[in-house]
Amino acid sequence: MTFKAEYIWIDGTKPTAKLRSKTRILADGAELPLWGFDGSSTNQAEGSSSDRVLKPVFTCPDPIRGGDNVLVLCEVLNTDMTPHVSNTRATLVEVAERFADQESWFGIEQEYTFFKEGRPLGFPQGGFPAPQGGYYCGVGADEVFGRDVVEKHLDLCLEAGLAISGINAEVMPGQWEFQVGPAGPVEVADHLWMARWLLYRVAEDFDIAATLDAKPVKGDWNGAGAHTNFSTKAMREGYDAIITACEALAENALEHIKNYGADVEDRLTGHHETARWDQFSYGVSDRGASVRIPWQVEADKKGYIEDRRPNANVDPYTVTRLMVDTCCTALEKAGQV
Repeated sequence: MTFKAEYIWIDGTKPTAKLRSKTRILADGAELPLWGFDGSSTNQAEGSSSDRVLKPVFTCPDPIRGGDNVLVLCEVLNTDMTPHVSNTRATLVEVAERFADQESWFGIEQEYTFFKEGRPLGFPQGGFPAPQGGYYCGVGADEVFGRDVVEKHLDLCLEAGLAISGINAEVMPGQWEFQVGPAGPVEVADHLWMARWLLYRVAEDFDIAATLDAKPVKGDWNGAGAHTNFSTKAMREGYDAIITACEALAENALEHIKNYGADVEDRLTGHHETARWDQFSYGVSDRGASVRIPWQVEADKKGYIEDRRPNANVDPYTVTRLMVDTCCTALEKAGQV
């Protein structure tokens, strides 16, 4: 007997990487082997030296094919077994291990937009729907578009054992969100990439495209983000660590913003529940700040923070690495670990 292993990897497309996948048939009980691919077709090699290597790093049940079939998330390696330059996971692993004693947790809110026939789902041909306002967490055929795809995606993520923790309709028609976490930095990023793959794959069955564009519609419409909730053990135990983390993010604001996804300037304008990309701020219960401290956190004097700057198209390996490195370094220097 055999089973199907869908090898999934992140390619080298810039400014925003794409997901790729292919199927391998393996004998029952076989270990998942390294596998090769043509890097010249994925922006990860030249044609004169095109071989690249897939290294399995995270596996879960395949909820689409069912049975004993599996989804296999892979890192991309060079043929000398070193991480490829596009392999941001390997860099995250180093940072996560260095600060493992601080017990970082993440929850990432992944917004996305459905498109069909070149326009957002729910947008009439050649025009615009009613202004945004009633669509957020809405109900009814005049307010919500694509729920059948969203519900199917949620079920698939749960069947795969991913740490998905919720869904909701977003502010613009055809725009939705799912949340992954709480989980450690590597786990949350692995699960988010896998959930993205499942989103694209299930939307394919409905002849709909799911996009992570940061500003899918110009004008008076919300962009799409990946708000990133973060805490360490010290932050979950005391408020001083919360402020230390916020101040550290302020000191490193430019380094973060340039790695928070393509077209971040188009989304972070100071309007539509965002702070300007070139101005850093943090505040309690402030969705117009770069970093929000939830009101309950201030009341309890412990908890987590929400970095509202990452785009929907951000690389989760990069955003978790930056937040762990920046905040945990500051907390270590302050003796708040």
